[in-house]
Amino acid sequence: MKLERLMAITIILLNRKRVQAQELAERMEVSLRTIYRDMESLSLAGIPIVSYMGTEGGYEIMDSFRLDRQMLSHDELIAMLTALRGLQSTKALSESSMERLLEKVGALVSQTEQGSLADRDQILVDFTPWRSSEAERKKYEVLNHAAKEKKLVSFSYTDHLGQETMRRVEPMGLVLKGYKWYLHGYCLEREDYRIFRLSRIRDLQTQAETFQRRDMELEKLNEKWRQLPDRPGPMVDVVLHFSSALKAVVADRFDEDDIERQPDGSLLVRTTMPDQDWLISFLLSFRNKVRVLEPARLAAAVKTAALEIAGLYSDVEFN
Repeated sequence: MKLERLMAITIILLNRKRVQAQELAERMEVSLRTIYRDMESLSLAGIPIVSYMGTEGGYEIMDSFRLDRQMLSHDELIAMLTALRGLQSTKALSESSMERLLEKVGALVSQTEQGSLADRDQILVDFTPWRSSEAERKKYEVLNHAAKEKKLVSFSYTDHLGQETMRRVEPMGLVLKGYKWYLHGYCLEREDYRIFRLSRIRDLQTQAETFQRRDMELEKLNEKWRQLPDRPGPMVDVVLHFSSALKAVVADRFDEDDIERQPDGSLLVRTTMPDQDWLISFLLSFRNKVRVLEPARLAAAVKTAALEIAGLYSDVEFN
């Protein structure tokens, strides 16, 4: 326990210019007397601890003392820190574990380099979905713990067709793909590996029953991704005419090379999209700000869907 505390104190001092004994005592949850003894132990171990008196006093490590960073350049360290901060937003590690990991990597940056770190740190990676919820986070924690403890889980699952079934699954792990979390596991009902989107899982329960982890190669998991029904099947070439009011939306949804700006400010989009019912719903989301020019069958399908929606409100009077 003392060795872990001494290592933690060393990492904190490597990351900070100066730290007061009281702060160290609070973080380590020990007395000031213990911190004083720890500083003596570190000094005896050859770590150059410097003590300063007064209100601005505290402990620091001489700038010449650095951990071996295995020939990593400053830019490589910044890239590593950026990646870790992005991973921090996914909650893949507990907050305390991630904090310790960031401190350890940060300790490889010298005091001189840390002065320019803010100027060089120009990229922020955040994998957190815009509509992430507490319920989703809770499911993640339950499934992650079950996978670590090798315990079965049961839940109600709604597939892409809207069919709801009860599943018992051996959780293999969690996958973040396309800003969505998925459970990868062996389904006892289907007797095969399956991928479940967390947002479609309900009534999640961890069972007392344990399991032996099965062997599965990464390539087989990738093959499962290619077999997902949500992934695009047949594609169709479309030509869409958007109102100028949707410039920002069109820029977000389509590739720049597919967009042609018209003299009146409107936008012509020529692209290829999945030939699925989803496409009709997608186009209807733009309301009267888009017109399908090609193909004619898609334009007819959108018109039919719009008329069906209008029929639902045939008894509603306009103001």
